[in-house]
Amino acid sequence: MNSKELVIRTIEFDYPERIPRQCWLLPWAEKRYPGEVTRLANEYPDDIVAAAGMYTKPQKYSGNRYDEGYYTDEWGCRFLNIQAGLIGVPAEPLINSWDQLPSLNPPEEMLAVDIKQVNAFCKTTDKFTYSNSWVRPFERYQFIRTTELAMMDIALDSPEMKALLNIIHSHYLKEVEAWAKTNIDAIGIMDDWGMQKGMIVSPDYFRKYYKPLYKDYAEIARHYNKYVFMHSDGNISEIIPDLIEIGIDALNSQLFCMNIEELGEKFRGKITFWGEIDRQNILPNGTRNDIQNSVNLVYNNLYSNGGVIAQCEFGPAANPENIFYVFDSWNKVLKK
Repeated sequence: MNSKELVIRTIEFDYPERIPRQCWLLPWAEKRYPGEVTRLANEYPDDIVAAAGMYTKPQKYSGNRYDEGYYTDEWGCRFLNIQAGLIGVPAEPLINSWDQLPSLNPPEEMLAVDIKQVNAFCKTTDKFTYSNSWVRPFERYQFIRTTELAMMDIALDSPEMKALLNIIHSHYLKEVEAWAKTNIDAIGIMDDWGMQKGMIVSPDYFRKYYKPLYKDYAEIARHYNKYVFMHSDGNISEIIPDLIEIGIDALNSQLFCMNIEELGEKFRGKITFWGEIDRQNILPNGTRNDIQNSVNLVYNNLYSNGGVIAQCEFGPAANPENIFYVFDSWNKVLKK
């Protein structure tokens, strides 16, 4: 059973031979632990990969998002990064006043996906592949307005907010379809909706404005026989039923910000939990026993003949040996 078959069986709750794995490797780790990164790739290779970002038109950005200093992305949003190896925050609003809204030009270059090259990439790998471009309407809104202004816009519920969101959504509909026309296996959505103990905004706000957008993306994916993978940080337990309803197949979330036993009672067998292991406490400071207990907690509550992907993030403060032990622990789960 190759990696693609393994992941598909996991998503379909169809008795995979082992738990598929994926390490989210931040440049922070590559800079500090190059030897361990190489060893990790050799000992625990990923079963899930992003398709190479292949376009027929040059992408418009400047700087490197992982370097210290300023970086401007494809939309023209400018970020300030104060620590190399991580991603910065919006430095200033791209749209500071609503009279600037007509000048906003979504990056048409990102629609020029090179289907031939992406398909060639997919043909050369037995990995499960997802789009290299993440759909992120909520975060994109914040990148354009900054988080502070975005929260004010939400409170005011202005027509301009809806107009900006419509521009963002219209672009992402095209972007999802551009990638869905290739031979990748899944499209990706990435919006952080949670804080440590609850949602950034009310679940009702999410359901009114963003759930319909996600539903549109999922419907395009289904039309082209693709799966839908999504990432969202924080405690998002209140909207997981909505994500299941609209057709999210695999959800990457901070499980340890939520009640894992409760997640299992409500959602086990209904959605695949695409990681993770606690990167706030366990990966930096945990013992081997802590890691084994964490893996067992996830497996015992969320596994249902599939439905769990062994994922964790090799990022700031993580102990490299703990990353290895996470995957070693998962490797043994179905061998008991």
